[in-house]
Amino acid sequence: MADILALLQCLNTCLSKTVLRQLSHVVFAMLAMTGRMTMLGLSRWAGQGGSYRTVQRFFYTVIPWAQVLWLFFCWHGLDQGAVYILAGDECVVTKSGKKTYGLDRFFSSLYGKAVPGLAFFALSLVSVKERHSFPVRVEQVVRSAAEKAASQAKHEAQKSQAPAQVRKAGRPKGSRNKNRVEVPLTPELLHIQTMVQDQLRLMAGLVPLTYLTLDGHFGNKHALRMVRQCDLHLISKLRSDAALYLPYDGPYSGHGPHRKYGTRLDYRHIPAKYLKQTTVERQIETRIYQVQALHKEFAQPLNVVVIVKTNRQTGAWAHVILFSSDLELAYDRLIDYYCLRFQIEFNFRDAKQYWGLEDFMNVNRTAVTNAANLSLFMVNFAYRLLRDARQAEPDCSVLDLKAHFRGYKYVDEMLKLLPQKPEPVLISHIFSQVACLGRIHAIQPDFGPS
Repeated sequence: MADILALLQCLNTCLSKTVLRQLSHVVFAMLAMTGRMTMLGLSRWAGQGGSYRTVQRFFYTVIPWAQVLWLFFCWHGLDQGAVYILAGDECVVTKSGKKTYGLDRFFSSLYGKAVPGLAFFALSLVSVKERHSFPVRVEQVVRSAAEKAASQAKHEAQKSQAPAQVRKAGRPKGSRNKNRVEVPLTPELLHIQTMVQDQLRLMAGLVPLTYLTLDGHFGNKHALRMVRQCDLHLISKLRSDAALYLPYDGPYSGHGPHRKYGTRLDYRHIPAKYLKQTTVERQIETRIYQVQALHKEFAQPLNVVVIVKTNRQTGAWAHVILFSSDLELAYDRLIDYYCLRFQIEFNFRDAKQYWGLEDFMNVNRTAVTNAANLSLFMVNFAYRLLRDARQAEPDCSVLDLKAHFRGYKYVDEMLKLLPQKPEPVLISHIFSQVACLGRIHAIQPDFGPS
């Protein structure tokens, strides 16, 4: 079994010896335990030196998690020759009660509606080479009282609003041009911008970054402005009914300002000169177009990639519109980078399924922060262990890893009950046999003693 404390020694510059020792006990308990990962459950599996009081002290200690995640990635995940992109996404954890810090109603895509719970926004470095995401910063989303009141007032105004009257054609008299460059940023975008800028300062150029990928919720001019202020390029998705226009290349009319917008882009009849790739698989034809288009809400041209899928038998079709602020980015890389954004969803899945992101029962602000960051730290820690384990068994999974550590825990507790310690050869044989219990893949990776 891997020497957990040795793997955590890279954190001795940002954690004290006491916190580092507590973290090693908690990490071992999370790897070996079954059931819900609460403080009481962790104390039952942490072994000698990992009492409930120790676990409680750890969760109520202020820990610089951004430095912890970054240092661990630098020592155990960084590949100097790989290309990384920065991805961001929000994770909603359902919670009941009224006392948990930051408890509010957040929209959950799993439930398709707003649910009571906590929300955490995570930034992750995604390796294009390994196709894997490494969480590097996690912060809780907490709305202020003013934001809640403004949101409630907007919702009530929309419910009581009378049917909109049809406005006359043309521009209203007295209206002025709007500044589309200096657009205001919402509190949500300001929070994300602060996270991105803090992370860039922490990395100090060690990992060169060019792109930040966000989901379709951020496919708007405000998010684009926020990302460009961080000296990054945005990769995101537009609405399927986005009004895009080709640049006008016709003659000058001879009077007035030069015309900027040409014909509106028809997604069913995009000009063939913009076609980049056509594939057919099981009667589904996929066409990929790339075009520099204009949107009246954006101040700059957009690098747009439209993916159109058509069923040759039924004629049914659908399309997706991806875009980037980098006009030189090739269509295949734009699609690939946006698809890699989904790797952060696998981090959230593993954190909830294996590392207690849905289980913690803490209500204090510090304890809630530690519980959420610890679960995503375990995603990186488990990936480090799996990378060694898969050298012996390529199909080794997280369940195999947990079953292995659980077997070692059982053997360790059994040996304490014996009046005399067996020979080392026999102990090694017992460890190798018991550690296979509950494993899906029987080949035993050599983790070494704990």
